[in-house]
Amino acid sequence: MEWMIGFAPFLMVMFIVWTVSRSKLESKRISATATETAEKAAQYSSRVQQLEDRVRVLERIVTDRGYDVATQIEALRDSRAVEGHDAGVPLDMTRKEKV
Repeated sequence: MEWMIGFAPFLMVMFIVWTVSRSKLESKRISATATETAEKAAQYSSRVQQLEDRVRVLERIVTDRGYDVATQIEALRDSRAVEGHDAGVPLDMTRKEKV
């Protein structure tokens, strides 16, 4: 039992050293995580800014008085309708070109 009393201060010192080292390690881990999080936040912020700029340009294009979206959509539909009809040379021609 006396050996336990002599061993107690050694155990206390070891516990204190272990606690301090764990605290330093945890502090470094938190610092590294904070740095990584800040870098990701900056990247996301940059990407969000780019997307906002693109949306602003699109809004300006659509709200411009000289730009008629509906007319252009209808023009595209009309060109597709023309492409869908027989617009080429028929395959069952009776008269063929001679080479």
